[in-house]
Amino acid sequence: MDIIRLRALRGPNLWSRYTAIEATVRCEPPELDLHQLSHFEERLRERFPELGVLPEPTADGVVTMAHALEICALALQTLAGCPVSFSRTVAAPEAGVYQVVVEYTVEEVGRLAFETAVALLQAARDDRPFDTPGAIARLKELDEDLRLGPSTGSIVEAAVARDIPYRRLTTGSLVQLGWGSKQRRIQAAECDTTSAIAESIAQDKELTKKLLHAAGVPVPLGRPVRDAEDAWRAAQELGGAVVVKPRDGNQGKGVTVNVQTREQVLAAFEAASHYGSEVMVERYLPGIDFRLLVVGRQLVAAARRDPPLVIGDGVHTVRELVDAVNADPRRGDGHATPLTRIRLDDIAIDRLAQQGLTPDSVPPRGMRVVLRNNANLSTGGTATDVTDEVHPLVAQRAVAAAVTVGLDVCGVDVVCQSVVQPLEAQQGGIVEVNAAPGLRMHLSPSFGKGRNVGKAIIDHMFPPGEDGRIPLIAVTGTNGKTTTVRLTAHLLRQRGWRVGFTDTNGVYVNGRQIDSGDCSGPKSARRVLAHPDVDAAVLETARGGILREGLAFDRCQVAVVTNIGTGDHLGLNYITTVEDVSVLKRVIVQNVPVGGMAVLNAADPHCVAMAEFCAGQITYFGPSAHHPVIATHRALGKRVVFVEDGHIVAAEGGWQVRVPLAQIPLTEGGTLAFQVDNTMAAIAAAWAVGVPWEAIARGLETFTSDAHTVPGRFNRFTYRGATLIADYGHNPDAIAALCRAVEAMPAGKRVVVISAAGDRRDQDIVDQARLVGQVFDEVVLFEDACQRGRADGEVIALLQQGLQDAPKTRWQTAIRGEFVAIDTALARLQPGDLCLILVDQVEEALAHIARRVAETPEAAAAAS
Repeated sequence: MDIIRLRALRGPNLWSRYTAIEATVRCEPPELDLHQLSHFEERLRERFPELGVLPEPTADGVVTMAHALEICALALQTLAGCPVSFSRTVAAPEAGVYQVVVEYTVEEVGRLAFETAVALLQAARDDRPFDTPGAIARLKELDEDLRLGPSTGSIVEAAVARDIPYRRLTTGSLVQLGWGSKQRRIQAAECDTTSAIAESIAQDKELTKKLLHAAGVPVPLGRPVRDAEDAWRAAQELGGAVVVKPRDGNQGKGVTVNVQTREQVLAAFEAASHYGSEVMVERYLPGIDFRLLVVGRQLVAAARRDPPLVIGDGVHTVRELVDAVNADPRRGDGHATPLTRIRLDDIAIDRLAQQGLTPDSVPPRGMRVVLRNNANLSTGGTATDVTDEVHPLVAQRAVAAAVTVGLDVCGVDVVCQSVVQPLEAQQGGIVEVNAAPGLRMHLSPSFGKGRNVGKAIIDHMFPPGEDGRIPLIAVTGTNGKTTTVRLTAHLLRQRGWRVGFTDTNGVYVNGRQIDSGDCSGPKSARRVLAHPDVDAAVLETARGGILREGLAFDRCQVAVVTNIGTGDHLGLNYITTVEDVSVLKRVIVQNVPVGGMAVLNAADPHCVAMAEFCAGQITYFGPSAHHPVIATHRALGKRVVFVEDGHIVAAEGGWQVRVPLAQIPLTEGGTLAFQVDNTMAAIAAAWAVGVPWEAIARGLETFTSDAHTVPGRFNRFTYRGATLIADYGHNPDAIAALCRAVEAMPAGKRVVVISAAGDRRDQDIVDQARLVGQVFDEVVLFEDACQRGRADGEVIALLQQGLQDAPKTRWQTAIRGEFVAIDTALARLQPGDLCLILVDQVEEALAHIARRVAETPEAAAAAS
């Protein structure tokens, strides 16, 4: 079995709404029916007992190696702890080739699962050993390394519950929540509103205490020390037991508590100096360690933290007791599990020595053997939820501490006997204030009720009713996408929105181009959705991007499908029929939510068939109020847009608005039928996102089809009294529409400059030439700069084949080079002639035409 191609679908796609790995695999004849491989399933289950049930046989009654790959790749991820459930295997048109699709939650884990599954299947086929437990352990380790940690994960889960979209910006914990101008960001449990100053204050323990003390918040007094002797002097000044810790420490590293003797203080200073350049000595507060979580100005959770410890039983050594505690499945390494394993490291051995013990000592029954001075979960401590017990005055002091430092998400460490009474009444105090606090102890405490603190943070960042989304309009289809995108964006700008859009010419934000080239895929769409100056997005969504990576968004408020052509891109990526194209392009329709809108071409049966897959409402646009689909939809009181008596009419129920075609320059008074369709689609999209009708009318009047506004889309020029039209029409349906438009325009002689993309089917190229042969008197053929896999002269030969027996064409020539072909056509024009130039390199060709026009006497006279 060979994997021909492996790619990650990072958004809703042809197969599902899940992120998934799609593998195209080729199976050799013995692998096309696993029942023919002697003892294969038996050997596979020996190596992978947890495999589960193999798929049901195909329609041909067989189970292939591709199907086994699907089940193995899914089961390996499941056993590694990944929450995945979707998988599918589909036979490709090519014999022996299958497309295997398996959901993933972490892309790198999904890819490794496929590689591991292939190796496992090969081992079973060849009867070789395979370490399945080791492979699952590697997958699990990779997943734990790369997936979001519990703190960030809980916030993201809360965002998803609120229907807020998210995107990881790094492999770490930096996450974007929402889109465009409504986006927010988090890193771990830190919000984008957390200032660097507040974070710096929180890291400076002495400054924090000074500020809190000035604000009337009880804190243990102390001071920084220069060396061990100074630490002892500070301890004597404070009197009684003290705490020695790094000034800028974290996770309790280097902290020693309740020390009183000179020897203890000197040893504690030595331990602290390993974890910070400066050391603090402060008064020791007897009591229990509590962590209070403040979000905004509200206490949302509280936990009692106990240090890692074991209870003696008079039989087992400390080492054995630690091993027994670590056997708890809730304990693991790092932050992926609710609890962390207790470590018998140097710090633990020192703490044991203070109790007169070693790791091999047998403590008496009932003895509490403490293995660390701090109670951090990261070092093996435990947490007990006490949120409901916190006295209001304790909560007030915690909130005051957070506000004083300037943190909107803050972990406040309190030491006191109990949180049920005020701190002042029990000589308790706040010992530390933490930015980016760990949330694990509140989400999954060792004892007590877990608290949904991720929700509290999301509710703080996004007010009720806010979902972080901006209006998003996705546009797909065979022809008219770019014009529809640009006109829609223009209409949205009339409302005052800053608009970002993508198309085959580039990425544009608020009128400025920030990228060029074909930007109709998901990468460019993500750039728009990540831009902070975008209030609304209009995204051209081409078939290639959907196939290659899926959608860049989880859903769109409006999905526009202009049409489904009969001969564009067929034969590529196993899309072999018009029905296949329709299924692919309806992906955006399937991802319209209940409150959204799909805008569909009523005159295209393939578009109409998409309506049943839309959870939202439908707006149909079409040529006439009497079209059956338009008439039926209108009778139901639903939205429709159509042409009637020289107007574009938008109607819903008994309401309607009429816009004269004469006031829409793009349509040239309604004579360009394909531009009328594009205009209706754009009107329906703008209507769906609430653009006022006066703004829509103003936008229609001010949008023109020139080389700047919509490059390569029916751009007009005048050259020595002849009319030039430059267009990027590149498939039979587009060329047929252009031919109809040109036939309706008066002309002495009609000339066309045409090539064809090499990645089209032979018949599509022949058909394009046959269409122009029925309309144009003269034809100039040229070969594209990029022939897309074709040999020299192959495209020209197919075009010439289509021009055989052309009823109108009296002259033709074939030329290598687009610009030479344009110049050849221009040299043959007379005043009153018309020349259609089907450009390939859009920007370069338009610039070339503009230069030739500028050289004419008319242009010189106009300039003077």
